[in-house]
Formats: sequence, structure tokens, C-alpha cells
Amino acid sequence: MPVRGGSARPRQRTVLLLGMVVLLAALILAVVLASVLTHGQHEVGPKMLKWKDRGTTKNLQEVILGRCYSYVLARYPELGDKDCLKIWESLKHAFIYKNPCNITSEDYQPLMELASHPIPCNKSLFWSKTSDLAHRYTKSNQNFLTLEDTLLGYMADRVSWCGDPSAPGINYESCPKRSECESNPSSVFWKMASKMFAEAACGTVQVMLNGSVDAGAFRSSSIFGSVEIFNLNPDKVSAVHIWLMHDIGGPQSESCSGHSIKKLKSILEERNFKMTCQDNYRPVQLLQCVHNPDHTDCRLCTNTT
Repeated sequence: MPVRGGSARPRQRTVLLLGMVVLLAALILAVVLASVLTHGQHEVGPKMLKWKDRGTTKNLQEVILGRCYSYVLARYPELGDKDCLKIWESLKHAFIYKNPCNITSEDYQPLMELASHPIPCNKSLFWSKTSDLAHRYTKSNQNFLTLEDTLLGYMADRVSWCGDPSAPGINYESCPKRSECESNPSSVFWKMASKMFAEAACGTVQVMLNGSVDAGAFRSSSIFGSVEIFNLNPDKVSAVHIWLMHDIGGPQSESCSGHSIKKLKSILEERNFKMTCQDNYRPVQLLQCVHNPDHTDCRLCTNTT
């Protein structure tokens, strides 16, 4: 009997040891499987979508807030009641954690309402293919405002953003171009802001077009040709003045009698707008001449002898 009792204890210890080994092996296997599965989900599920355009601007929140406070506190203190924090939150919620090809106008509607403000009559300046020149002109002449001189445009000018369904919800690596999908955050935003800018215009409005573009100064596919022109209110806007600018020393592909300007005139007249067109509006041309003072186009007077 003592012999049997002595031999039972080693067997119990062996069984217990084997059980512990099996349990430990099972735990190790479970940990390995969990790690593999988690790693697989991380690689496939939350991977950021890749696009062809630049990603979200770094420190986007600080950029938007800084521009907003600068605009409403320093540039236009009469707009000091605007809540920049709410404006930022509204912008963020319009795109964060969303597929950047599925953005809608409803996503931006709260932002448009928060950031909108009146535009004084006779001060609206629209542009197409003249971005740099138009903005240099409004900086030197405070009598005119482009979309980029409004709060919405000022905050978003040359800034990019887009979301992604995976964490952290914002894609800093890439965002979709319009050619990849039209319902991207940038395109939807600028169409809505442009529509609102046109709806707010009153009195006489100015349009700066590029007469050195081979495809024509007026293009139906441009924001001005597809959005802004159709949202001008004939009951508020009395006339449309076209400034057809040519690059100094560049080609003069079209004048005020050109085919695309005639098309523009037809559209405006159908909507009961009065239109005038002037080639190389002199105040703007003089601004061009700052960089080309010796060119013949920049002579203030000609030699009659």
C-alpha cells in the first residue's frame, strides 16, 4: 500500500504539469491568433484610401481658427460676433470620418449659415483664369471683393482637407481630385461658397476674364460659367461689367468681340442682365505693368512724332 501511494503522487504531479503545459500552450496560441487577426484587420480595414491630390493641410484646425479670428477681429471687426470655434467644428463635421467622394451640400449647409455675411453692393468681383491678378487687384483696391476676400473664402484659400472612414478620420496623405470624383470636399465646398457669393451680389458686378487663354475667355465648365452666373439675381444686380485682360506680352487670343464673350453676353441677356465689356481695363493693366514696366503695353503715353 505505501508503494502504491508513493507512485500515485508522481503521476498526479505529471498530469498536473502536463495540464499546465497544455494550458500555457493554449494561451500562447490564443495570443498569437489574436495578434495575427488584429494585424490583418489593421492592414486591410483601417488603411487610408489613396488619391491623386495633396492631403489635408497640416495643422488645419490652427490654420482655420487663426484665419477666422484674424478676419473677424482685425480685418472686419463688425463681424466680431462670428463664433470661430463653431465655424471650425462645423467644417470638421462636414468631412471627418466620411468617404471623400460622398460629400453633399447638406454636409456644408451649417458652415455656410455660420460664416455668411452681407456683401456691399457694387463690390463683387468674379474671376476665371485670373486668380493671381484678381486678388492682387482687390488687395490694392479695397473697393472690390472676390470670393476669397469673404470670410469663407479667406479661411479656405489654398487650404485642402478630406476625411477617411478609418481613424483618425482625416487623411493627411492624399485627397481626391475632381477628375477622380466630383463630390469631393473641396469641389462641393467651393461650389456652395461660390453660389452663396453670387446670390449675395447686388448693384453692378465686375468679372475679370483672361483673354490670353486659347480655349476662350468664358468657359461654361468654369465655376463662374456653371455656378455663379446662374445664381446672380436679376432683381438685385443692375449690370455686369466684363474686364477682359491679356497677359502683358502674351497672346491676345480673344477680345470683347470674341466667340466666347458673345456666348456669355447671350446668357446674361437671356437672364435680363445688362452687360458691358472692356479690353484690358486700365487700372488692372497698370497693376500688371508693375512687373513689366518697360513693355510697350505699359507705356502711359505714346510718341506721336
